[in-house]
Amino acid sequence: MTLTSDPGREAPSDTWIVATKTIIDMGESVAPPCLISGTANEELATAIAGELGLELLERRFEVFPDGEMYVRLGGSVRGRDAYIVQPTSAPVNDNLIELLLLIDTLHRASAGRVTVLVPYYGYARQDRKFIGREPITAKLVANLITAAGADRIVAIDLHSPAIQGFFDIGMDHLTAIPLLSEYLKEHSLPDSIIVSPDTGGVKRADIFARVLDLPIAILHKRRASARTVEMAAVIGDIRGKNPIIVDDIIATGGTIREAVETLVRAGAHPAVRIVATHAVLAGEAPVLLHHPAIREIVVTDTVPIRVEVRQALPTLRVVSVAGLLANAIRRLHAGLSLSELFARGEAPPI
Repeated sequence: MTLTSDPGREAPSDTWIVATKTIIDMGESVAPPCLISGTANEELATAIAGELGLELLERRFEVFPDGEMYVRLGGSVRGRDAYIVQPTSAPVNDNLIELLLLIDTLHRASAGRVTVLVPYYGYARQDRKFIGREPITAKLVANLITAAGADRIVAIDLHSPAIQGFFDIGMDHLTAIPLLSEYLKEHSLPDSIIVSPDTGGVKRADIFARVLDLPIAILHKRRASARTVEMAAVIGDIRGKNPIIVDDIIATGGTIREAVETLVRAGAHPAVRIVATHAVLAGEAPVLLHHPAIREIVVTDTVPIRVEVRQALPTLRVVSVAGLLANAIRRLHAGLSLSELFARGEAPPI
């Protein structure tokens, strides 16, 4: 089996050979891992398979007339390490159930280890109770994934790092900040400043600022209702600067649009960049983000971006996380530390 590699990345064959040789020296045989894609983001799963030099395992999905789902694998997984690629993005509930069925199927088919790659973890914003009589749905989803039979989960840029503690199985929290920072290094404007759209994102903004050696500003956000926000204050000098607003998720686009207009009113150049890991872009987000002051929107492919959204947002740029997840799979399969993915001094885990 041949693995592909790109310039600047760790040589995939090295870690693969080390793992295989170790098992051979122990007098055992080893089967290559199997990679299974749900239907949530097949394009990303195909890209990961290409990075690894593997083929996606055949599987069949059906939806019965009453709405129930059915899953069947097209090949044996007995004793093999299995890796599922399935973000729980929209339609969130369908993709979540599909993920649980895949986990249970692999577990009952005697897969060696079942690792779930959830590039975007749905329900992450319901990570605590804001008022009485509310669920903590992020914890409930963690319980469901564990109960279904997963041995490990890998996610990228969780909305709250505390969600790692919701799992009673191994949990690896990766970040796309190095990938996004590299893009900015190649394309960013002069006289830029990193901006956090709210106080909760200050740590993320600080990582970007340190990596890119840029100053930082913070917007103080006040939520007027469940669907609208207002910017109460700008902390930092943004006059004459080119703002780079960094966030983890762009959901409806309301906060970002309000942030852009607030920065321009405060004296920033009307040449704003938006950088976020997860491009949920729900509802009227494409309309709200089609703004003359927005120069570029940089996101990753953790969530599949609909064709109509790409057409409505010509400023949208997509950076792939396929290489990051492929390296994570290589290291997990070889029993190596994932901390090496952050060892280049680009950004620590959030």
